[in-house]
Amino acid sequence: MSESRRRPKSRHRRRDRAVMIGAPLAVTAAGVLAYGSVFGIGAQEEASAATAPTWATATADGFASVNALGQNGTYGGRDGRTVTVRTLADLEKYATAPEPYVIVVAGTITMNPVGKEIKVASDKTIIGSGTSGHIVGGGFFLGQGVHNVIIRNLTIRDAYQGVWNDKEHDFDAIQMDGAHHVWIDHNDLRHMADGLIDVRKDSTYVTVSWNRLSNDNKAFGIGWTENVVTDITIHHNWIRETEQRNPSTDNAAHAHLYNNFLEDEPNTTIKSSYGNYARGKTKMLLENSYFQGFTNPVIRDTTATLVQRGNVFSGTSGRNESGGGTAFDPKTYYAYTADTAAQVPSLVKSGAGPRSSLGTTVTTAAAATTLTVAKDGTGQYTTVQAAVNAVPANNASRIVISVKPGTYRETVKVPSNKPHVTIQGTGASRKDTVIVYNNASGTPKPGGGTYGTGGSATVAVEADDFQARNLTVSNDFDEKANQSLSGHQAVALRTASDKVFLDSIIVEGDQDTLLLDTAAKDRLGRVYMTNSYVVGNVDFIFGRATAVVDKSVITLKKRWDGTSAGYVTAPSTAADRKGLLIANSAITGAVSDRSFYLGRPWHAGGDATLDPQTTVRNTTLSAAIRTTPWTDMSGFSWKNDRFAEYKNTGPGAGPASTDRPHLTDAQAADQEVTDWLQGWTPSAS
Repeated sequence: MSESRRRPKSRHRRRDRAVMIGAPLAVTAAGVLAYGSVFGIGAQEEASAATAPTWATATADGFASVNALGQNGTYGGRDGRTVTVRTLADLEKYATAPEPYVIVVAGTITMNPVGKEIKVASDKTIIGSGTSGHIVGGGFFLGQGVHNVIIRNLTIRDAYQGVWNDKEHDFDAIQMDGAHHVWIDHNDLRHMADGLIDVRKDSTYVTVSWNRLSNDNKAFGIGWTENVVTDITIHHNWIRETEQRNPSTDNAAHAHLYNNFLEDEPNTTIKSSYGNYARGKTKMLLENSYFQGFTNPVIRDTTATLVQRGNVFSGTSGRNESGGGTAFDPKTYYAYTADTAAQVPSLVKSGAGPRSSLGTTVTTAAAATTLTVAKDGTGQYTTVQAAVNAVPANNASRIVISVKPGTYRETVKVPSNKPHVTIQGTGASRKDTVIVYNNASGTPKPGGGTYGTGGSATVAVEADDFQARNLTVSNDFDEKANQSLSGHQAVALRTASDKVFLDSIIVEGDQDTLLLDTAAKDRLGRVYMTNSYVVGNVDFIFGRATAVVDKSVITLKKRWDGTSAGYVTAPSTAADRKGLLIANSAITGAVSDRSFYLGRPWHAGGDATLDPQTTVRNTTLSAAIRTTPWTDMSGFSWKNDRFAEYKNTGPGAGPASTDRPHLTDAQAADQEVTDWLQGWTPSAS
């Protein structure tokens, strides 16, 4: 950031109607259906403003809500059309257009060249679709006179060029030079080459709220001219693992900082040099914020005015200053209500950053069509596959295959052209409805040849938006009776699609029980399993999908010969994807102590470009888990891939070491269930 200085200039300020701050936005509950309204190739236009969701018409609070400079508050592109973009070309096309737009970023967009900052024009809302909107390797620039811009619900990251205090690459997440009426809200900004946010050259009427700023040298710089012009509100932000400018505020006319959480985590390589800094002739009111572990948490120049009230300082050291004059009253400009400082860490940790509920449209699903299956002939079909065959190709709405209690010895395939299918058992227990078969890798096919691992699946799902509920899927291949086969891989359930929701089911087998795959190496395949059981012994949760096993029980079983030895996971993750996440679960079983690994890296086909990942967190581990829980596979070292634990408990848990890596709290914050689901909110339908 350059520190050019110019002569003061006069301006006219209007103090007009204020906008009341609402309650913090909450994460969409798991039971709410929140899909984006448009998914297609390229940019797509959506509904008119008259029918737009609330996030498309939202207005700013704080100083960005003040009527001044010919602009009545900050409302972004609400008066224009809503478009969804997935490419850099489309994002730049609409962001730089003269017309107002609400621009929904529905995926990861990589800047080219690295460090590119799109020059945003006035009257724009740029918002991520749920948690899926990522801008990688660059950011946004708001130049002189640009106004009425909202940047919201995005992850902007990874322009870092390898130099910590980088003086050469001015690659910011969001930079404004002479802009006004800007709202930056609910973003995740991290790991850039220079600052995360720069508010420069007399930019004013700015509100920065509910953001996560992390993993950077310089978090947030404000000012850098001689003109005492900038009016800015900064509230409910989580600033952590940043060294300086947290923020640094130079010659701001009014800087209102409240309810922010500044955290310097212990035992990390990033150390804070200072926290909030009032420079030059800044007038700063700092209230009800929480400082954890910061060095020099609050400092001021002798020329600045800095008034503190209601702040909490925990484990801080060094300078903590105030003085120089009396505070201004923010309520002269806008209404607000500050939370107490003691509430701030929990409020901000749970509320800051991208939200699943923003940038997506809540829709009411059409009434589902139900097909019934019963072995005794009392349903429409006697086999599950017959019901699947009856689903129309390319069906547009949910079809529920309701399966009465019984054991259905058959294989089932849901092909890719039959999305939105639910297979649901109707019994009192998930054990009452069982789909089972006994194919394995090497089993002869009826028409000649043999099955491979994937082809052995009892149930194979290749269609998107599939759900299974309240049933058991099993492969009862008899390993002992088939020792002549070279491999004993016998899959119970294989998924090779996106948005697969597995709720209250049992998946059981021995080797390779649950194959969580994708339609192709470059295709996203998200799977969410909850309230379920998975049973097996060798690599029995495996594949290249981005998959979560949450609030479930993973049961270890002995091998066919009575021995205890095995591997829970074998991820085969592409380098740019998330792999397997086991969270809030239990791993147990009647096997010998210290006989099972949590996982090993499966480089399918010897592909060295893969980067397998398993994270096991907040899970109870039985004594069956080895003290060194990860191991190599087929010549590939697990240490070259991504394997980690976080806050596991039970007799199988152990302290961090080079052979047992644990995530830091900062790393774990980026490995939550919502990070895996990437904007998808699984919902029963």
